[in-house]
Amino acid sequence: MLTEEYTKQIIASLIVFAIAFGLRFIASRMIKRFSQSTALLERRSNLIDKYISMLITIVGVIALSIIWGVQAHNVVTSVYAVLTLLGIALFAQWSVLSNITAAVILFFAFPFKIGDRIKILDGDFDIEGEIEDIRAFHTLLRTSNGEIITYPNNLMLQKGIRIITEPVQEQEFTD
Repeated sequence: MLTEEYTKQIIASLIVFAIAFGLRFIASRMIKRFSQSTALLERRSNLIDKYISMLITIVGVIALSIIWGVQAHNVVTSVYAVLTLLGIALFAQWSVLSNITAAVILFFAFPFKIGDRIKILDGDFDIEGEIEDIRAFHTLLRTSNGEIITYPNNLMLQKGIRIITEPVQEQEFTD
């Protein structure tokens, strides 16, 4: 019978599905706890949850391929081929990739966060505002006069940024 022939693969596949489901559940819970403890916006935590879920799914598909007899070197070769094609296809879209990468870096490694007031030092065109959100491609800043400015994330990494800790108070000077 066909099922007897593939019993080990079926059991291993069920185990991979269970592990992947468990990891996605645990990762999702950890991301929610982290976002609640750091006052992270729900959109950002959902985005990170989606990226981690995709990564777990990809690893699960690779594991299933190996379980069902695809040779490991063929899987690696296929992954390299797909990544190469994506790299070539997205080469013209380097700014999209750099903005996404910058968003991840800003989320995990930069000293400012949503709600901070910053000044982007850009020569004669300095921009000052409060960070409203850090999205996958851009950061939203609200200026003191209420305007919303979208600023590309890759430029946030390239420009000097000053975190304004106290509001600037206008003072009258007298002689």
